[in-house]
Amino acid sequence: MSSQNSSLSEACSRQAYSSHNWALPPASRSNPQPAYPWATRRMKEAAAIKPPLKAFMKQRRMGLNDFIQKIANNSYACKHPEVQSILKISQPQEPELMNANPSPPPSPSQQINLGPSSNPHAKPSDFHFLKVIGKGSFGKVLLARHKAEEVFYAVKVLQKKAILKKKEEKHIMSERNVLLKNVKHPFLVGLHFSFQTADKLYFVLDYINGGELFYHLQRERCFLEPRARFYAAEIASALGYLHSLNIVYRDLKPENILLDSQGHIVLTDFGLCKENIEHNSTTSTFCGTPEYLAPEVLHKQPYDRTVDWWCLGAVLYEMLYGLPPFYSRNTAEMYDNILNKPLQLKPNITNSARHLLEGLLQKDRTKRLGAKDDFMEIKSHVFFSLINWDDLINKKITPPFNPNVSGPNDLRHFDPEFTEEPVPNSIGKSPDSVLVTASVKEAAEAFLGFSYAPPTDSFL
Repeated sequence: MSSQNSSLSEACSRQAYSSHNWALPPASRSNPQPAYPWATRRMKEAAAIKPPLKAFMKQRRMGLNDFIQKIANNSYACKHPEVQSILKISQPQEPELMNANPSPPPSPSQQINLGPSSNPHAKPSDFHFLKVIGKGSFGKVLLARHKAEEVFYAVKVLQKKAILKKKEEKHIMSERNVLLKNVKHPFLVGLHFSFQTADKLYFVLDYINGGELFYHLQRERCFLEPRARFYAAEIASALGYLHSLNIVYRDLKPENILLDSQGHIVLTDFGLCKENIEHNSTTSTFCGTPEYLAPEVLHKQPYDRTVDWWCLGAVLYEMLYGLPPFYSRNTAEMYDNILNKPLQLKPNITNSARHLLEGLLQKDRTKRLGAKDDFMEIKSHVFFSLINWDDLINKKITPPFNPNVSGPNDLRHFDPEFTEEPVPNSIGKSPDSVLVTASVKEAAEAFLGFSYAPPTDSFL
């Protein structure tokens, strides 16, 4: 495999904590259900959905990382001219040769130490773990009730050894860092605290049970413009806040957008976030989800914050029309559409929506809406003229749709495949010190500084 393809695969492997790497077998056709955001999977369509949408929902289950990995590990596929053209492959290696020399475990110099633990007393036995509500490559997400506080949380439990095996410890810590900054924004999922045992990491997160935007969009095909405007405004507010912290989100898609119990947007899954991107700064990692990749990412050019505004345009387009703007069931054709095909807008939207989509889905990022004044350009666009932004941020605007959940125990928006699975006994326990192996100790040392507890005045 050429060095260029190797770097592509390496870049894509960094997505291992992104939601599209938590894909699981599809739900029953007769009872399609959503998964929890931090363990999102693409659902198969209901029987009535038309063929193009059927193919779309089936194909999008495969994230960019899985797509690249499957091709790169198939010697026959690697020899196909179109595959070689897309991935710039010269001499593909056999899969067994690619894994012949595994990298050594992290040395002490590679260990992450963010300082002493802020919450050394937190432990799994503090919780009643009630239901599995999602799972993925590194562990599970569980509905849990804190025994002392009697508060419900979503607790993401990750296996350290699985993270180290895929060399994802730095990116897990990066996601944790981003989560720590989310507690003051109403449309970003918040991290309440984190802790660890010798073999596991625990993220204690907001529990959101209104369902994924993708789930509701799947059921209704598309949204009327007022509803799409409301969601787009709350999403833009969340992205603008991240940008104010010099964070680029990079993976906006309906699967990463939740509705809370009242119907407000909650943005989740920060595995692909890039920190320290100031207004004129760029980054170049090739990552994202195929249907929403911006042209500059596909060109492997440096990109900036405007990549998020492209994704907002793609999500708004999907809310209004039912499919992403340049979608094709043929991935190579879809990439070519993103790079070269002019944006086509059907006449069933207002002029202001048309103008906004044309600005957000501008292929030249220097001319894209948001290139000059970032969120302020989006905020002041005529499409949002009906939005009172102060009322929006304070949740004084009644959402256009209410998920109608009856309380924390209402799991109707979670897949029964998860909720019917028994909660593993090991989730609520720390490993016996006598039985802790060398590999577990090594895993524990790699996450020094992971534990976190907020100051008492951190939350709104």
